[in-house]
Amino acid sequence: MIVSNLDPRAPLVLDTRELGRRPGSQTQVTRTVPAPADLGIEVLAVPEGAPVELDLRLEAVMEGVLVTGEASAELVGECVRCLEEVRDTITVDFQELFVYDDSRDLRRGEDEDDDTSVLEDDLLDLERVLRDAVVLALPFQPLCREDCPGLCTECGARLADDPDHAHEAAIDPRWAALARMNQDPSAGPGAEED
Repeated sequence: MIVSNLDPRAPLVLDTRELGRRPGSQTQVTRTVPAPADLGIEVLAVPEGAPVELDLRLEAVMEGVLVTGEASAELVGECVRCLEEVRDTITVDFQELFVYDDSRDLRRGEDEDDDTSVLEDDLLDLERVLRDAVVLALPFQPLCREDCPGLCTECGARLADDPDHAHEAAIDPRWAALARMNQDPSAGPGAEED
């Protein structure tokens, strides 16, 4: 039996003793928990400590406890095109089997992947499952709106604020001297040199 390193008072740690290892027994859990750190990607995430609504069903099965649930939270980030703040909500579904620690001991000789979720002294930690579900559901490149025009490549102006934003066509450096002559009549061929 594995000694638990989990804190039963932690918001994402659930106690499954109520199920009693009787396959088919189940319980519903609804709670609001503070978001753990780094729940998201670099440009879009659930702010640390923000409320995350959990609606869970814990069901005892032969191998352990099957957790099926839904999580909802607010997202904050920035548009990858114009860098404006993006606010949105996310709702994700997830399902994970947490195996009993003693059944894992029996199967140690079998080919078993290291990502198996294990009950520790009848406690389970949802943080990794929640993080995986949220991160996989996030858009890779969040936008403030689908048709965001982004920023001007020359001056950095936000193009959504000024749709008619334009710059004069760049002058080829080889012709720059002629362009200056065109703008300044005193620089013409008859002008005196300094």
